[in-house]
This record gives sequence, C-alpha cells and structure tokens, in this order.
Amino acid sequence: METVYAAMLLHKAGQKITEESLGNVLKAAGAKVEEVKVKALVAALEGVNIDEVISKAALTPVAVAASTAPQEPEKEGTKAKPAKEEEEKKAEEEVTAGLGALFG
Repeated sequence: METVYAAMLLHKAGQKITEESLGNVLKAAGAKVEEVKVKALVAALEGVNIDEVISKAALTPVAVAASTAPQEPEKEGTKAKPAKEEEEKKAEEEVTAGLGALFG
C-alpha cells in the first residue's frame, strides 16, 4: 500500500512516477522498498491518466456504513436485502476491482 501512496505523492507533486523515484520516496519515508511491487505499479500506471481515474473514483458513490441500531430478526421467506442495496454493493465491488487492477 505504501507504494501506491508514494505514487500518489509523486503525482501530486508533478513528478514522473518511475522505479527510481518511487524507491526514493519509500526510502525517505522509512518504508521497505519491495522491488517487485515497485516495478508492477510503474508498469500498471504506464499510459494511465491518473487525474481522470481519480475524478471518476470521486464521482462513484461509496457505500454507507451499516446502521448500529438493532435490527429485527429476519422472518422466513423474506429477502434479507432490498434490491437497491444489492445493486449499490455490486457497483461498489466493480469500482473496487477497477481500482485494484489499476494499483496492483
């Protein structure tokens, strides 16, 4: 995860995201530099418009935390979740999978 943070920091600073620059940021932060992760992230980000990805992610709705109020026990034959909640969960999973693929 630190590697992704380092890439985001470099991007925000307007610096090119390279293996060397990521390694330098990680070393400066006192984090362990895992060469495999660094190389994979640099390769995954090649040709990606990070600003565009961030803006799309910011527009995607995020699931709201479950209520802490006690719920009634589920009765037989009733559906546990309404269809709308299931659709939102599916959309969230798709976004998460997309971002996961972006950052390895």
